[in-house]
Amino acid sequence: MDYQLLAKQLRSFLEEEPFFIPALSNASALLKEALQEVNWAGFYLMKDKRLVLGPFQGKPACIHIAIGKGVCGTAVQKDQTMLVSDVHEFPGHIACDSASNSEIVVPIHKNGEIVGVLDIDSPIKNRFTKEDQEGLELFVRELERGLEL
Repeated sequence: MDYQLLAKQLRSFLEEEPFFIPALSNASALLKEALQEVNWAGFYLMKDKRLVLGPFQGKPACIHIAIGKGVCGTAVQKDQTMLVSDVHEFPGHIACDSASNSEIVVPIHKNGEIVGVLDIDSPIKNRFTKEDQEGLELFVRELERGLEL
């Protein structure tokens, strides 16, 4: 996967319109189309000290996630990327889609605060690699630079 190209495409979207709704909508579509064996790609945004569903591509999803709950809430609590090879072995996993077997979640920051997370699910166990993690962290850094919240 050419994550440099994805980041460049994202930068182009952000330069055209940095407002978070169209920016995250196009970002989730870009990821869903570019990544193989992915069944959900989208964002959760911080609101009232919890995560609330943002723009995404995939089946309907959980609307609210408490900090510290599931993979997304744990990524916020620990302020680190969570790469989970088998979500069924993750304590407290929230099963929004029973077809998902692996997940990667990357925190998004603005002005030193976590403002949301990028969340990507796959029906394939062990789908995400360290290369994916580094590439998606690059993608999120592009969002952090250009996103208007």
